[in-house]
Amino acid sequence: MKRNYSRWCSVALISAIYVLAGLAGWFLFAQLTVKGISDIWALFAADVLATIVVWAFGLLYENVSVYDPYWSVFPPVVFLIWAFYTGVWSIPVILLLLASWYWGWRLTRNWVITFKGIEHEDWRYTKYRSLHPALFHLINFFGLNMVPTLVVFAAMLPGLQLFGHYELSLVSGIILFFGFIVCLSSATIQLIADKQIHDFRAANPGKYCNVGLWKHGRHPNYFGEIQFWWGIWIMYAGLNGLDWFILGPIAMTALFMGISIPLMEKRQLANKPGYAEYRKQTRILI
Repeated sequence: MKRNYSRWCSVALISAIYVLAGLAGWFLFAQLTVKGISDIWALFAADVLATIVVWAFGLLYENVSVYDPYWSVFPPVVFLIWAFYTGVWSIPVILLLLASWYWGWRLTRNWVITFKGIEHEDWRYTKYRSLHPALFHLINFFGLNMVPTLVVFAAMLPGLQLFGHYELSLVSGIILFFGFIVCLSSATIQLIADKQIHDFRAANPGKYCNVGLWKHGRHPNYFGEIQFWWGIWIMYAGLNGLDWFILGPIAMTALFMGISIPLMEKRQLANKPGYAEYRKQTRILI
C-alpha cells in the first residue's frame, strides 16, 4: 500500500504502529506470566510479537524501514517499564536508565532527522528486494526484522539482570560506574559523529566524510553502537563476574562487523570517488 504522507504525518503513523505493537506485546506478556511463564521468557515472547506487528505493517506499506526505529525505542522503554514492573530503583538500575535513554534519544533523534517519509525505504532493503525477489520475504522477516530483534534482546539481557538486588562493594561500584561512563561516552561519540557527517554532507554532497571523528575511523557511529552494548555488559559484569551473558555484546559486535559495516563499505566504494584510498589510510573503527 503505497501512499504519499507528509514527513510528520509519517512519523505519527509509525508512532501509532509502535504503540499498537507495544500493546500487543504487553498483552501477551501479561497472559504468559499469569500462566507461570518466567518474566524473561514472557518478555522475549512479547518482543517477538511486537516485532511481528511492526513487520506486518512494513508489508502493508511495502517498506521494511518501518522497523528501523525499533532498535532505539525498545531497549530504553522496556528498561523503564521493567523498573516499574519489578519495583527496583537501585543505583545500577538508575544508571542503566540514564544510559539507555540518552543512547535511545540520540539514535531516535538521528532517525527523525534523516527520516524522509513512510514511502522512503532504506537503500539496503531496496537492494535486497532487487537482488533476491524470490527470497525477499524470508530475508525480510528473518534477516531484516527478527535477527536484529534477537541480537538486541541478547545484548539487553545483562541490563535486565541489573534489576536484582545488589550490595555494591568498592570494586563492583567502580566497575559499575566505569561501564556507565562507557555507555555515555559511546552515545556522545555517536551524537558528535551524526552532526559531523550531516554538516559535511550538506556542504559536500556526493563525497565521503573524512573530518572530525571520521578522520580517525571510517565508522565512528558503529563504533559507538558497539561500545554502548559493551558498556551495559561491563555494568553487569562488575556485579556478577564473567558468564555467558557476554554473548550478547559479542553477537552485537558480530552483527556490525560481519553485516552492517561490509554492506556500507561496499556501497561507499561503489559510489564515493577516493573512498578506496581513504579506506587504506583510516581504521575501520576509532
